[in-house]
Amino acid sequence: MVKAIILVRSPKKLIAARLLKIDRVYESFPVSGQFDAVALINVKSFNEIKKVTTNIQHISGVERTETMVEIEEKV
Repeated sequence: MVKAIILVRSPKKLIAARLLKIDRVYESFPVSGQFDAVALINVKSFNEIKKVTTNIQHISGVERTETMVEIEEKV
């Protein structure tokens, strides 16, 4: 499994609730700062991250996203 964090900029109220309706988003919450909400996703492959991000970008009012992928460190 691949975990990623997607930061979302949108002036729309309740954008975090809308993000939860996207497949593979398992948690979402509003934040302060440069972005307005965070979506946590869990996917099977890196290719799926683009699909989820595209679905989020198609939500009305979403202006920008930035994705950070979890990197597992080998000890």
